[in-house]
Amino acid sequence: MSDFKIAMLGFGNVGRELATILLEKDADVRKRYGRGISVTAITTNSRGTLYDPAGIDLKRALKEIKENGRFSADHPALSSRDSVAVAREGDFDAILEMTTLNIKTGLPATDHLRFALERGKHAVTANKGPIAWHYRELRDLAKSKGAQFYFESTVMDGTPLFNLADETLRLCQITEVSGILNSTTNFILMKLEEGLSYDEALAEGRKLGIVEADPSMDVDGHDPTAKIIAMANVLMDAELTPDQVERKGIAGIGREEILAAKSRGNTIKLLCKAKKEDGRVTASVLPTEIPANHVYASVDGASSVYSIVTDYMGKLTMIEHDGTPLQTGYGVFGDILRILEICG
Repeated sequence: MSDFKIAMLGFGNVGRELATILLEKDADVRKRYGRGISVTAITTNSRGTLYDPAGIDLKRALKEIKENGRFSADHPALSSRDSVAVAREGDFDAILEMTTLNIKTGLPATDHLRFALERGKHAVTANKGPIAWHYRELRDLAKSKGAQFYFESTVMDGTPLFNLADETLRLCQITEVSGILNSTTNFILMKLEEGLSYDEALAEGRKLGIVEADPSMDVDGHDPTAKIIAMANVLMDAELTPDQVERKGIAGIGREEILAAKSRGNTIKLLCKAKKEDGRVTASVLPTEIPANHVYASVDGASSVYSIVTDYMGKLTMIEHDGTPLQTGYGVFGDILRILEICG
């Protein structure tokens, strides 16, 4: 049987971890599924694009990025195609959307997925923008074309969430979701509680690679907003967009607020929540005082947590300890395997 062909849109930390997983698990995949996984395209904004329907040498691709920061000019698979061209015309069975998040529109990531799905190709996204802004459209398009559409890595890296609901909680009704979904803000709040100033916490986070040079996507609450919307839309069939969320970040929180909460036996976390009542779903992302003995209070540093409330299984909570791009890459890998399980 011929290899299952994938096109990778984006080759940042997550894409490179996925490539490493594909290399390490190649023999296991072939043994289990009777076929391998071949990468026919890798697109980037500034590092070049590779395209070869016969399959790209992932070892060489990883080596060139590590040593030169881009694909070499003499690479035999070097191409002038961009992500749109690959999505519209490329040779692949499944497209993997791993480009940079645009929280304001979910574009162009949604377009990449839409173009591939319209061709009857399967789709996987680690980019939460399309799920936050256009989930129903993409879900319905995939169904109409007989294609699979998965997105496990959009919330809490590869931690089981959506596939847990699909495979383990069949026919359970989920009425509430909540969690600490942004590791950057969780780290900053932990450092504030330890006695650092806000600027000192930012500086330490940047040193450790936890905080971006421009942390606004995280500290202003945009990233966790996209995640809670994804959870609401997928798990509770909401039709929300990020601009419908009550949102407040952590930038205004100082040592004084942290100590005041502590004096009351509480701690402050950036809490994400969505609830379904009378058929209507509402969502919020707000700094919230929670009791120091609450399970969420123990989730510190770069860790994350989510809880879901169901009719038959009650309340379930999952903690991810110190998430990394490797886990996100594995989440994408797991989605590819789900497609292989279904399509053979």
